[in-house]
Amino acid sequence: MRHGGVGLAQMLSTALPTDARCKSVLIVVHRPSTNLGRLAEATLAATANPLIDSVQAILKTPAQTDAEAVLACDGLILGTSENFGYMAGALKDFFERIYYPCLERTRGKPYALWVRAGQDGQGAKQSVERIVTGLGWHAVQPALIMRGEWREEFVDQVSELSLTVAAGLDAGIY
Repeated sequence: MRHGGVGLAQMLSTALPTDARCKSVLIVVHRPSTNLGRLAEATLAATANPLIDSVQAILKTPAQTDAEAVLACDGLILGTSENFGYMAGALKDFFERIYYPCLERTRGKPYALWVRAGQDGQGAKQSVERIVTGLGWHAVQPALIMRGEWREEFVDQVSELSLTVAAGLDAGIY
């Protein structure tokens, strides 16, 4: 898969100057089921790739995540189930708690989104995108929507998205 005209292998092999400090990616995932837990763990594991040496990943549930964590991170990966054609209520609660404290202080923050959807996932995707647009966050990858019955390939798709985000942070692309 190619992202933004740069192949993942090229992103990992290109020696670009990076910030001397370790960057952090905050992974905020609502995971009430075994399969969502697997996707959360795949997100975390992909960001720990040994070729990425300056990115630390922090996995939290929406309930565990506060505005300070969002302010402190260099980028985010958000994961949610589709519930009633919308994002999970836990993720909405996260946004309600962090919105105003982060509103003027996180503009331009890079993020990526994945949605585990039983239906089409568009309502969940759009509900997240409306909020992050208000926050001024920048999507660094197209939203990944995993539709229909569970398939093992979802784990690989989430891993690739997460690895791409971590590699981009590591390389200073975003």
